[in-house]
Amino acid sequence: MAKNRIKNNHGISSKLSTPIMLSVILVLVGYFIWWLNIPFVQDIYTSAAITLVMVLGFQIFNGNSGILSWSYVGFVGIGAFSSAIFSMTPQMKSMQMPEMYPFLVNIHVPFVVALILGAIVAAIIAAVVAWPMMKISDDAGAITQFALLIVIHVILAQWSKVTNGPRTFTLGGQTLTTIWVAMISGVVVLFIAYFFKESSLGLKLRATRDDRYAACSSGIDMVKTRYLSYIFSAAIGGFAGGLYSHYILSINASAFYMTLLFNLLSMAVIGGKMSVSGAFFGTILLTLARQGLRQIEPVLTNMGVNASGSTEIIVAVLMIVFLVFRANGIMDRYELSPSSLKSLFSRKKKAEKKSA
Repeated sequence: MAKNRIKNNHGISSKLSTPIMLSVILVLVGYFIWWLNIPFVQDIYTSAAITLVMVLGFQIFNGNSGILSWSYVGFVGIGAFSSAIFSMTPQMKSMQMPEMYPFLVNIHVPFVVALILGAIVAAIIAAVVAWPMMKISDDAGAITQFALLIVIHVILAQWSKVTNGPRTFTLGGQTLTTIWVAMISGVVVLFIAYFFKESSLGLKLRATRDDRYAACSSGIDMVKTRYLSYIFSAAIGGFAGGLYSHYILSINASAFYMTLLFNLLSMAVIGGKMSVSGAFFGTILLTLARQGLRQIEPVLTNMGVNASGSTEIIVAVLMIVFLVFRANGIMDRYELSPSSLKSLFSRKKKAEKKSA
């Protein structure tokens, strides 16, 4: 009995090692940046932590199902607008959007509750529209997802009584998504994404990704598995959208369209979309790369070189290089863990011995 308990505890600790190690990195870096007390650097970290939550939500469905979920950023937008409406005071909503539906004007809840409600609204809408789409795979599935994104974008951009239409939606007040809120949210969603991957639902979803015919023949309900996973991914996306809207305080529908989708997709692809660790390191790498390139652009412009748009070009080229030479990203399908680090160091030692 004692031996079995030791084995079980070891198994649990080994499973927890990945989210714990990633969370330790996120918290230590965040605490150090808070200690430095440089607002510009704190803003970069906060934005990166929010983006990490978005990428993890994207990875939950896209990475485990193999289906490119174009519509995901639409649910991020739904969560952003929903949580903003829930948290804004009636006075602010009346001043900014006099045409808003009266029942929405009168709603006012605390920040945390607004984040949860934003996630719930995104999940409910996903539940309503997703069932027929989960029956479609390959190119037809990707096209259907893209069509849904267009529908969501047009609604967000034109529904003046809810989203202020094409005009800017301003929350007012102070930033509620602080560096600590973003950090804690990143840690919580890291654990959620990893536990989802290791859950029975996550395992079934990956089975449909690797061989859907074999998965169906073994008794897995592919449509139901994809449907539930899609809703869960949309909920995380809605939660991330709420964090974003309460950080930036000024949003519009265009913020949740192709540019954001490309950013999330590039982070997932370069890091490795089939693993939570890949989403984590892809977010860090692309955030640092983008910030570095954006600092270089003004310098080149002052030197007479037209460098506008060079950040997007370089990121796109980097993405192409990874797709050609390392299609599964930096981490592939592997997770950060003590065993993976040991195997990495052992390979290096063997390589050094051979070269010697």
